[in-house]
Amino acid sequence: MTDSALTEQSPSDPVAAGPEGDLPVVLEATGLTKHFPVRRTGRAALTGPRRSIQAVDDVSLTLQRGRVTALVGESGSGKSTVARLLAGLYPRTGGDIRLHGETVNVKRGKAFRAYARRVQMIFQDPFASLNPVHTVRYHLTRALKIHGRAGEDLEKSLRELLSRVQLTPPERYIDKFPHELSGGQRQRVAIARALGADPEALLADEPVSMLDVSIRLGVLNLLRDLKERLHLAILYITHDIASARYFADDTMVMYAGRMVEGGDSETITQRPAHPYTRLLIESAPDPDRITAAPDPTVDNRHFHVKVAAPGVDNRHFHVKVADSGGEPPSLIEPPAGCRFHPRCPVAMERCTTELPPRFDVGDAPGHWAACWLYDGAAR
Repeated sequence: MTDSALTEQSPSDPVAAGPEGDLPVVLEATGLTKHFPVRRTGRAALTGPRRSIQAVDDVSLTLQRGRVTALVGESGSGKSTVARLLAGLYPRTGGDIRLHGETVNVKRGKAFRAYARRVQMIFQDPFASLNPVHTVRYHLTRALKIHGRAGEDLEKSLRELLSRVQLTPPERYIDKFPHELSGGQRQRVAIARALGADPEALLADEPVSMLDVSIRLGVLNLLRDLKERLHLAILYITHDIASARYFADDTMVMYAGRMVEGGDSETITQRPAHPYTRLLIESAPDPDRITAAPDPTVDNRHFHVKVAAPGVDNRHFHVKVADSGGEPPSLIEPPAGCRFHPRCPVAMERCTTELPPRFDVGDAPGHWAACWLYDGAAR
């Protein structure tokens, strides 16, 4: 995307919608790939093979205006790398990123600034993302000036930003340093700084994981309110699949750098298809599993997977949760086939050699899983 193409269309310009009834697509990634080269030392630097960490492989996702898409997975699965690729902070190894259908290829300078004006990122640790020697006034003023939104009445703009993130009265917070604020207040300042650019898309990288449990809900509700009032497209990155169900419209599940399942959040959390998604849900704390009286007719160590594939009726798998241990694979030498197969309790022979594509699960529109259990040709 050229500099002129970025600057000609402002965030307030109307965006062409897709098919009738669809929300307009703001940001889209197709086949996104990022490999980090591994530094070679000693003799290996001269004769050893070139190796790389395959952090992200063939990731595709879409962010629509007025919707939240959650990217869920355990630590090290590549979620934050995806966000940094979408923000333009990392150069991509392969794939395509499109803003309103136009390919983005910016690195620095005016073109990058114009792109950042429309796609902003919220980092995980608000204390690390704010300069400790500067006040809230400095952080917000700098954001407004960089993106040309300071206006004639700077003080009014600052008050509006703080009020928008529910830091009221603004006079109480405007001249404070980050260490004088609580964790939740610091994260609200970071959100206000991102809003200073008047963006169309927010990339929220685990925005509540560093906060006390008691204030996480308030920050999520704030982001939801901003999404509805400003029609933002939000990518919500989290390892907590329960919060994805509460906050996100759609959920994508990521494992070892690859997408394994996607669909609307209610379907993903209530009828998970991929064995990894099921294990994520089983690992989340659930008071009902503790307080409910055990059913003597059910072996509670197992979970039940029902697969509806074309030509195959009611394929059932009883999977023992305890059999799904192990560690995530090395991304320098990832396993062949499905990357989850060394830990999968229902892995088949073909899972060890063939990489599964996305299969339509069939229980809800748009619900897919990259798992051979859903291959219509499987018997």
